[in-house]
Amino acid sequence: MTKWVYSFGDGSAEGSAADRNLLGGKGANLAEMCSLGLPVPPGFTITTEFCTWHYANGRAYPDELKQQVTAALVGIGEITGRSFGDPSNLLLVSVRSGARASMPGMMDTVLNLGLNDETVDAMARESGDARFAYDSYRRFIQMYSDVVLGVDHGYFEEILEDEKAGLGVELDTEITADQWQQVIQLYKDKVEEELGQPFPQDPNEQLWGAIGAVFSSWMNHRATTYRRLHDIPASWGTAVNVQAMVFGNMGDTSATGVAFTRNPSTGEKQLYGEFLVNAQGEDVVAGIRTPQNLTEAARIEAGSDKPSMEKVMPEAYAAFVAVADRLEQHYRDMQDLEFTIERGKLWMLQTRSGKRTAKAALKIAVDMAAEGLISTEEAVLRIDPASLDQLLHPTIDPKAERNIIGMGLPASPGAATGEIVFSSDEAEEMRAQNRKAILVRIETSPEDIHGMHAAEGILTTRGGMTSHAAVVARGMGKPCVSGAGTLRVDYRNATLTAMGQVFRKGDIITIDGASGQVLKGTVPMLQPELSGDFASIMEWADAARRMKVRANAETPADARMARSFGAEGIGLCRTEHMFFDDERIVAVREMILSDAEADRRAALAKLLPMQRSDFAELFEIMAGLPVTIRLLDPPLHEFLPKSDEEIDEVARGMNISADKLRQRTEALHEFNPMLGHRGCRLAVSYPEIAEMQARAIFEAAIDAGQSTGKPIVPEIMVPLVGLLKELDYVKARIDEVAQAVMAERGVQLDYLVGTMIELPRAAIRAHVIAEAAEFFSFGTNDLTQTTFGISRDDASSFLETYRQKGIIEKDPFISLDIDGVGELVRMAAEKGRTARPDIKLGICGEHGGDPSSITFCEEVGLDYVSCSPFRVPIARLAAAQAAIRK
Repeated sequence: MTKWVYSFGDGSAEGSAADRNLLGGKGANLAEMCSLGLPVPPGFTITTEFCTWHYANGRAYPDELKQQVTAALVGIGEITGRSFGDPSNLLLVSVRSGARASMPGMMDTVLNLGLNDETVDAMARESGDARFAYDSYRRFIQMYSDVVLGVDHGYFEEILEDEKAGLGVELDTEITADQWQQVIQLYKDKVEEELGQPFPQDPNEQLWGAIGAVFSSWMNHRATTYRRLHDIPASWGTAVNVQAMVFGNMGDTSATGVAFTRNPSTGEKQLYGEFLVNAQGEDVVAGIRTPQNLTEAARIEAGSDKPSMEKVMPEAYAAFVAVADRLEQHYRDMQDLEFTIERGKLWMLQTRSGKRTAKAALKIAVDMAAEGLISTEEAVLRIDPASLDQLLHPTIDPKAERNIIGMGLPASPGAATGEIVFSSDEAEEMRAQNRKAILVRIETSPEDIHGMHAAEGILTTRGGMTSHAAVVARGMGKPCVSGAGTLRVDYRNATLTAMGQVFRKGDIITIDGASGQVLKGTVPMLQPELSGDFASIMEWADAARRMKVRANAETPADARMARSFGAEGIGLCRTEHMFFDDERIVAVREMILSDAEADRRAALAKLLPMQRSDFAELFEIMAGLPVTIRLLDPPLHEFLPKSDEEIDEVARGMNISADKLRQRTEALHEFNPMLGHRGCRLAVSYPEIAEMQARAIFEAAIDAGQSTGKPIVPEIMVPLVGLLKELDYVKARIDEVAQAVMAERGVQLDYLVGTMIELPRAAIRAHVIAEAAEFFSFGTNDLTQTTFGISRDDASSFLETYRQKGIIEKDPFISLDIDGVGELVRMAAEKGRTARPDIKLGICGEHGGDPSSITFCEEVGLDYVSCSPFRVPIARLAAAQAAIRK
């Protein structure tokens, strides 16, 4: 019989942290904490393997699973001295999810399970606190009805708010036992009204309903969205954790809280978190009540008048600090902890590696290396390369004038400016229109995940530093200000009221996630300085990596940016991108539309000095580092004049009639320009184009070499080659120009001529093409298009459907298709080396900045990757991690 249930409790466990893939992160860590002798309520975990089986078998629950669950419940009862469903000796349980990758708030949870009309009375008698018992029951009805039965939680919120208003109270904690019983009856009436049947009273029915709901939540919209954003495969599944309940809502000696062993925003080595007296965990996370600080130092810094846990529960606080320190030392990483204090006794409900900002991740990694907890290579491996993107974007200029309209908590650092939107759908619509939005909500919920991803930043009027908005925003690297309680959001009228001013959808605001400020209008930003901890990690990464990292750049601004981010040359200069300037586009059009070679050469003569100047500046900025220049590769439709005004302008420059030029334009029209007269095909048809560009490159290299005093070795890339004879023909023209320029200038110049491998035929015939090519650069954007036979410009209309239906896991234009396109890259690399052992191999598509694609490049043994300037640090780190893991 397959073992699908693993128990833990009373200092022992059937699993451990090593079983993360089987037990999920929560289950594995609960088992590990038990084995360490820490105070963990007993329970059991249903494995991720069962989740996979469950979905593959029509969501069935086999008898052997039910038998194992029953036995595990008995085991909990033996440890606690209680029995599930027995009013005379009541055991209540929680049911929580736990995937192997942390997905905070994305899946469902049910607390206080096992309560019904009979057991709640027993609980009231046994605890001696009727208010606590009925408070727990109303929580259970609300949560179970929402999560399992599908009754909107908003109904219950409305009922509760109406009752509180009628009673004249503000806080849930002010409601008495008798008043809770009235609320419970209203809740049950609402359930029966919505479903046509009463709220379930059988604890076993409740348990299997909750287990089923948690497994089902693995495929809910918010969870699938989160997995897509964080690259988590659906095939992993989730575990389900069933655990004896402990209660933080048993009066003033009880509490619940969330904490991090270090500050997840800054990385500072200090206990960071919040707690609530007389509450359950959902109260802290949901932001319904304003939480209190754990430490007295944090309370003073926040200016809070509510006492800290350190002051009101000193013994429990001391016990918690000891556990937190032990867990960080044990896991050798910053931990995210959940705990409950039941009548003075500390219980640990969760530990996991905490989500953190990129800034915090860098500091924690560097500090832990300095503390001797981890090595420098481990420190490099601790940083998610994609998270560095958070550090490469603007922050508010400290000199800027700040028109502050509100203050909240600095929940996730960074700053963002955008138009106000009040719903996640509106945020997505804004992004589709290339407009920047700030998502403004009273509080966010897991259903807002898509809007949070689409927005530039998030602003909430409720919630603390560990609220949903704060945790998810930090994980995404989005600026977030939470708990801005002086602001008023009116969804119905779509307004935000701040300091007497009314802001509407579309109005511009700026949020500063570092200070918690909300500002009116647009505020000047500054680029970050990549020094300190960032520089340390990059230094360690550069020492560990094998592959070089270059940048795709054709403008001086991009080249300088790339150098500032540590680029080791230019891997792709797309010369066609240099011609869209108003002054140049006319000359390019004259060249393309000329009937005769002499006319083309006349137009090219206008472009030669421009190109020479462009290339010289790039060579000088790179100061002797390699620069790969791709010869002209334009789909012609991008350059052809379209409007009558454009045709008239070019016709005047060429001294021909507009009608004749219009006929020539129509003759050059292509049905599929991406597979048309472009790349080396242009150079074969019109060799004078390649000759002009080669002359500009060689003259610029000589000029730059003389001005910098460093040898310049240009790399000239011939695009879209599929046949050796194509490359031979174009290379011969390049070599002729090289000899002519060297003779004219009296200078010898080294240079390389290679090709971009972007056609399947080129990959298959790489050993032949390598006879002429001194380097290969894999143009994986076009190689993906030509391998799949799909256009990257149009594929978005159906690739997302493919991903949702499980046909593909990732968009192949974002992350390299290893099995198909990757196999062609591997083949071409191996064949190229066979023909030319010293051939230089690189990649210059967008995949050059994708961490998983970079791992493949290391595996294949490419010499370098090239990516956009802002992704250079990401590529440096990913290349180092790939080398370390290899």
